[in-house]
Amino acid sequence: MAGDSDFAPGLVRFSFLVIRHDARPVERPLARVWLARSRAAHPFERATARLEAIGPPGRGESAFGGVGRIYVVELRIRRPGRYWLVAEPVGAKIQALGIIDVKQRTDSLPVGARAPASATPTLASVHGAAAKLTTRVPPDRALLRYSIGGSLAAHRPFVVTFATPRYCTSRTCGPVVDVVNYVRRRLAARGVRFIHVEVYTRNRPALGYNRWMRQWGLRSEPWTFLVGRDGRIKAKVEGSVSARELEAAVRRLLL
Repeated sequence: MAGDSDFAPGLVRFSFLVIRHDARPVERPLARVWLARSRAAHPFERATARLEAIGPPGRGESAFGGVGRIYVVELRIRRPGRYWLVAEPVGAKIQALGIIDVKQRTDSLPVGARAPASATPTLASVHGAAAKLTTRVPPDRALLRYSIGGSLAAHRPFVVTFATPRYCTSRTCGPVVDVVNYVRRRLAARGVRFIHVEVYTRNRPALGYNRWMRQWGLRSEPWTFLVGRDGRIKAKVEGSVSARELEAAVRRLLL
């Protein structure tokens, strides 16, 4: 079961679950991964996937369906096309087969692009009415202080997550907002801003995605972007991201 789907040629971050016939996930620390251009072709890429925690450390939270961890692997794919992936958790007598569809370009904004100056709402703009800005209970007020546009104008590096804690139903989306807030507490003193943007118009799924999702080319959620002082996107993650992954990326790309 894949946790993401928006891929273009280059270094592809792919997250996935290995599910047994009884619907339980396999959670070994590592999984061997092979990638080929067809089911019958010889693999051209071999890599090792690492099992990453869903949710911040010590919280014991999981994604919808009780999933607590997800495999993440990086694969070098040079051309668009359909690719076949086999994953084998180390020490488990099971293999999983999956497909990766790589397009010429992603629907979401690519790494290296300028971030749109989205006038996302903040606590100041709604006079402190946090419930209008977030579906998280209790509200994640620390992630609602800054707008994307204001952070770009101030030339401040930032992490922005487009997510809806209340309505996320993917088995792999996980508590991404909580992960972002956990990393904020560890690194905010270093000058990086952390922002949460809800995904639905007026926080109502029936009204569809809001204008900020459209500005960033997002057709799914959650998404997390790292944006540098120069206003360019340094990294992006679709779906679940672990606190370890996110903190390491912020330290490497934004500090």
